[in-house]
Amino acid sequence: MRRRRKERDLAADRPYRALEEALGWTFQDAGLLEQALTHRSYCSEHAGTESNERLEFFGDAVLGLVVTDYVYREFGMFSEGDLAKLRASVVNSEALADVAAAVGVGEALRLGKGEDAAGGRDKPSILGDAMEAVIAAVYLDGGWEPARLLVLALLEARMVDAAAGPDGQDPKGRLQELVAQMHGRVPRYQVSREGPDHAPLFFATVMVGGQAKGSGQGRSKRQAEQTAAQAAWRQLRDERAEAGAAQTGGQPPPTKEGRDAGVA
Repeated sequence: MRRRRKERDLAADRPYRALEEALGWTFQDAGLLEQALTHRSYCSEHAGTESNERLEFFGDAVLGLVVTDYVYREFGMFSEGDLAKLRASVVNSEALADVAAAVGVGEALRLGKGEDAAGGRDKPSILGDAMEAVIAAVYLDGGWEPARLLVLALLEARMVDAAAGPDGQDPKGRLQELVAQMHGRVPRYQVSREGPDHAPLFFATVMVGGQAKGSGQGRSKRQAEQTAAQAAWRQLRDERAEAGAAQTGGQPPPTKEGRDAGVA
């Protein structure tokens, strides 16, 4: 998702450069990132500077759509109420502040002297609002796909965790049970790592009986494995349904996508 930036002097922009590395996106319009990181307290000390509040408003909508699209497509067995709870588990100020701190938004913020002295770089409300503004900035700079990939890189593992079954099992636990039922063995995970130490990206593949059944990626080994386990669980579930239908001479129940296509 990275692309070349227009040439500019980055000598004084070290926090911005580190943040771009963590986000996985290099801005063509550096002014968008700068505005996304500008708190209103900075504007009160620098006349003519625009705060990140408008971008925050925009980013809230982009974030909501990306998360809604993901949970709708990935968790077809969930009711409307379950989907709403799942979305709310990540579209909230606490979750956004956590991921903002993790990627270094706090260090790059432009704050007024008073707010900075009062610990504004660590305040959840400021971090969460700035994270939404950064999401909007990525959308305006690169479009839907870079913004979607950013949101999923930041929040997909949290959504997978929140979608754990009523028995509290995480995706890896649910997958292990299903593999044991179907094949009498345990799944294996192959994990690789890319990227610099401060912004690594992990890739995981689930192997069952020597065959790849699901893959995923994330900012941590655990996140990549959880995402891969969720993908493998869906594939094995579908395989079991198809095998059952073949034994009875019937057809497996249509997926939600198939039902929607039939209506169309």
